[in-house]
Amino acid sequence: MKIILTQEVSGLGAPGDVVEVKNGYGRNYLLPQGYAIGWTKGAEKQVTSIKRARESREIRDLGEATSVKERLEGLKITLKVRAGDGGRLFGAITANEIVEAVETAGGPALDRRRMTVSPIKAVGRHAVTVRLHAEVVATVNLDVIRAK
Repeated sequence: MKIILTQEVSGLGAPGDVVEVKNGYGRNYLLPQGYAIGWTKGAEKQVTSIKRARESREIRDLGEATSVKERLEGLKITLKVRAGDGGRLFGAITANEIVEAVETAGGPALDRRRMTVSPIKAVGRHAVTVRLHAEVVATVNLDVIRAK
């Protein structure tokens, strides 16, 4: 099955890429989740607009990515959340909350889809990885503290 990706899918491609996948994977997962659209000649024309939108969000070159990495790793990011007596959170911290915390701390705007976050469900210090470029990965230290 030939499809056009509308969002980044790890191990498969980036938005605007035309890829060939197995029928079940495309029909049962990628299309219903909105990660892709079916390939047609009319949809092929949308590829340029999808790629243009991707390029505007993407960090342009390796030098810019390394400077953003240095800014991110130098930030002190604190997130206040509701937690129980044992330090266990009422819910989990999402990638959107982390993006907002980075921007509040004075960091650059990030794309939540480029973050690798294991579920954060307890107070303490946690590491979050962000893919800034194909060759640059930043590690952001996040201090989760209990709100009073």
